[in-house]
Amino acid sequence: MAGGLKKGLTSYGDQAFSLFLRKVFIKAAGYSDDALDRPIVGITDTASDFNPCHGNAPQLIEAVRRGVMLAGALPMSFPTISIHESFAHPTSMVLRNLMAMDTEEMIRAQPMDAVVLIGGCDKTMPAQMMAAVSAGIPAIMLPVGPMVVGHHRGEVLGACTDCRRLWGEHRGGRIDAAEMEVIAGRLAPSVGTCMVMGTASTVGSMVEALGLALPGAASAPAVHADRLRIAEATGRVAADLARRGGPSPSELVTPASIANAMAVLQATGGSTNGLVHLAALAGRAGLPLAYALFDRLGRDVPVLVDLKPSGQHYMEHFHHAGGVPRLMREIADALDLTAPTVDGRTLADVVAEAEDVPGQTVIRSRANPVSPEGSMAVLSGNLAPRGAVIKQSAATKGLLQHTGRAVVFDSVDDMAARIDAPDLDVTADDVLVLRNTGPVGAPGMPEAGYLPIPRKLAQQGVKDMVRISDARMSGTAFGTIVLHIAPEAAVGGPLALVRTGDMIRLDTQGRRIDLLVDDAELARRREHWTAPPARPGEKRGYARLYREQVLQADQGCDFRVLRADPDAD
Repeated sequence: MAGGLKKGLTSYGDQAFSLFLRKVFIKAAGYSDDALDRPIVGITDTASDFNPCHGNAPQLIEAVRRGVMLAGALPMSFPTISIHESFAHPTSMVLRNLMAMDTEEMIRAQPMDAVVLIGGCDKTMPAQMMAAVSAGIPAIMLPVGPMVVGHHRGEVLGACTDCRRLWGEHRGGRIDAAEMEVIAGRLAPSVGTCMVMGTASTVGSMVEALGLALPGAASAPAVHADRLRIAEATGRVAADLARRGGPSPSELVTPASIANAMAVLQATGGSTNGLVHLAALAGRAGLPLAYALFDRLGRDVPVLVDLKPSGQHYMEHFHHAGGVPRLMREIADALDLTAPTVDGRTLADVVAEAEDVPGQTVIRSRANPVSPEGSMAVLSGNLAPRGAVIKQSAATKGLLQHTGRAVVFDSVDDMAARIDAPDLDVTADDVLVLRNTGPVGAPGMPEAGYLPIPRKLAQQGVKDMVRISDARMSGTAFGTIVLHIAPEAAVGGPLALVRTGDMIRLDTQGRRIDLLVDDAELARRREHWTAPPARPGEKRGYARLYREQVLQADQGCDFRVLRADPDAD
């Protein structure tokens, strides 16, 4: 197969002319024949003025270019969609699959022998991994890295776990609006992704466990020299991948590496979003994602990383404690260390070279875990026939076994309109239910699962209560929250049948979430249920494609047509 500039020639019916024309235009940029005869490494550019998390992307691109050129290949950067969680409407999850399509097609369309994928917040790295597996050329991931910590009144702060905690204090009347404005300028003091174990940090950690990135790539702070050195090394490896023609991402994303990523997800106290993205990645590789295996790992692999929201520290502390390689040494018995990595080594080699930092307390031993079980538990039961998840490591322990009365909200708008009403009939023992917020219903499964505590309860000092939904929540969030209920209400899942006043039982130890209503009554309710109609904006374009193609949470919310086997269930 042709490589370099000869790869994937534009079709004019004359290949020699196609190559000639390509050279004519690329020489306008001043390239020499010597440069153009080398293997080509593509570099994605995900920077955007709407994406402060990726603010260091230009510097990373230059460092990658340096590494590529030092290794004798030709770097060529190109833009793709850039998604920021806070700036995407209606939600970044709607755009993840569009970014994956964009990235895959740009990799296919342009001549490159390998590609470096630079991403971070918050759906960008998942989109890039999905694209890389589908595109099939050698690829290596480079996270933009986490922010450094902020400070306020002598307290260390981190976006966005402390965003949510302090906003809760504001809602409860304990912090005024003026101080919140000051805090807003201190929670995110640098470029980079959230410096807690949110979705970006979780996905970065899984990328290392999957073997798709270099050691330390998940944890080195965005503004540190370590980040630039890792970027340069990434460029060198990419040049080697281009020369060798592999391994391809599909050779690295295997049942063994997915299980390794699951174990790291559990041990980090990682984001519930990580499981959705891992399911989508597995689907791209034609592999099943076994909820049962993930739950079993959760029982066997404790949370060992003492980071918010499950612990106390931040990503820069995790990096200085040895990062993902050091964590993997602690859980080596739960990993397949023979799994290969993108730089030609095995996971065993990475673990053997992990730094041992004397006196560090961020990465704990199995004998002294942050939580005796992993980050998440997978629930079933009559409310979640295809599964749901709860981040038990960030929940209130006394609420993990709970029975309460349902208080139902039919949509995000309904919740926003009523949650703070003084006459809302709710107590701290009730179960807040939000529905029609799944992949189809919202659309895009927004991070609305972190239902706010009703204002009148917040003012009484209530900080947590059981909340359930078919939505997602931010990896930076905390609380006793059941998410990703599948199938969702908008496609007829049992959540659609819940009424205010019904009793719901959460049994985390037994791995169940159940509606305590008899089957005959539920059958009667189903007879009167109708699916919500398509919204006006969903009659054309990408919105229509999304509604027609998106799968449920247990299949990663990918598009059916983009999976390795589009016709498989």
